[in-house]
Amino acid sequence: MNNSTPTANGNDNKKFKGDRPPCSPSRVLHLRKIPSDVTEAEVISLGLPFGKVTNLLMLKGKSQAFLEMASEEAAVTMVNYYTPVTPHLRSQPVFIQYSNHRELKTDNLPNQARAQAALQAVSAVQSGSLALPGAPTNEGTILPGQSPVLRIIIENLFYPVTLEVLHQIFSKFGTVLKIITFTKNNQFQALLQYADPVNAHYAKMALDGQNIYNACCTLRIDFSKLTSLNVKYNNDKSRDFTRLDLPTGDGQPSLEPPMAAAFGAPGIISSPYAGAAGFAPAIGFHQATGLSVPAVPGALGPLTITSSAVTGRMAIPGAGGIPGNSVLLVTNLNPDLITPHGLFILFGVYGDVHRVKIMFNKKENALVQMADASQAQLAMNHLSGQRLYGKVLRATLSKHQAVQLPREGQEDQGLTKDFSNSPLHRFKKPGSKNFQNIFPPSATLHLSNIPPSVTVDDLKNLFTEAGCSVKAFKFFQKDRKMALIQLGSVEEAIQALIELHNHDLGENHHLRVSFSKSTI
Repeated sequence: MNNSTPTANGNDNKKFKGDRPPCSPSRVLHLRKIPSDVTEAEVISLGLPFGKVTNLLMLKGKSQAFLEMASEEAAVTMVNYYTPVTPHLRSQPVFIQYSNHRELKTDNLPNQARAQAALQAVSAVQSGSLALPGAPTNEGTILPGQSPVLRIIIENLFYPVTLEVLHQIFSKFGTVLKIITFTKNNQFQALLQYADPVNAHYAKMALDGQNIYNACCTLRIDFSKLTSLNVKYNNDKSRDFTRLDLPTGDGQPSLEPPMAAAFGAPGIISSPYAGAAGFAPAIGFHQATGLSVPAVPGALGPLTITSSAVTGRMAIPGAGGIPGNSVLLVTNLNPDLITPHGLFILFGVYGDVHRVKIMFNKKENALVQMADASQAQLAMNHLSGQRLYGKVLRATLSKHQAVQLPREGQEDQGLTKDFSNSPLHRFKKPGSKNFQNIFPPSATLHLSNIPPSVTVDDLKNLFTEAGCSVKAFKFFQKDRKMALIQLGSVEEAIQALIELHNHDLGENHHLRVSFSKSTI
């Protein structure tokens, strides 16, 4: 799209009559370049985060639509939001401008029944008159003074649920301002603040009791007593989407500059771990509401993402990566010390690594192919910005869809390795405990599978010989097969994990090493 005039919002390919300026604000919006298979509900979902949608006219033959908002103010907010961030429907960019019409009169037009049904379904959810199963009927109206903050507890956490996943799901119901995640009473919990209590209200109505993935990760949602959240750090535990300038806090990988532009952009995950676990995401509205309209606000079908306001995803300028790609480009490696096996072990903490290729002509760069896109995203979030062998590692999504193995007889120096059948994959087994124990790199490592004959000194010596300074060590009281070891720095711990994960301790026991969330 070549924006010759910034105000034209994508209209530069069609000159206005006599080049008149764009229309003055109106509560009726004109949408162009709409994909032919888009449903009424999907078009309505573009307007929902900004206020009530009062009417809709689809001109399918012309790939256009008119959307009427309840107020001019809501329409202005919507146009302002979508001017820098082009909304997408079905992966196609859609262009929005004010209409010449001041209201939509559609009563006498043919084919309006579907649009009216979609509008009624959405307004029923918004006003709370739609009885959702399991929701007491008195929850139907918004109480004065109700908080825009939700408290979310996730039960049956068989698969990791990240801040990004929560942002992706809850953004369907309005603009999410802040999220804080934490573990309390051994449960994964979150506090999530919307711009408006209305959004919190109908997110709770629609999502409480739903599973994020089939048969697991059940959402339990209540209104928080807090009316506002105070976020100090932007990292994988907490995020303020209105403040891109916040520090990441200690030991957290900082975001790449191009990623900072897309902060809070979960647009790359389509269904976390669905590939790895074979679990399709379960949230779909039709079964929740008994409605045949598939997309009550931007239906959480299989949690796929339209990059509209509903997800707050922004285009990442200059990032050549493909969203949904499972191949990472890793740069700024130490060419003298890095090996395919080392990258396999390190990236294997965040997903199952299938292939690794260190570039033949530029050995500080490598490609790492993960089992699926969500694992690639997780590894990128946790490892980019960490120090390894004296250099700050950078990870971004690659333009390549897969890592090619060298042809027979092709010179490769053993720089390309296929690990797809490795016995060391941590996430092969659906429901494995490893899914719950994914933490950012830390100076404290969790050790397991220690045989009874191995002593504190044996383990301390093992790490000292690997070049680490051991600051503290303790066995778990209940289970001497596990221990925590605290090293001099996060970089030492990363290098120790690469070197000593799967180290043979004798008695047919291979040491297992992970990053720990605890300190000693």
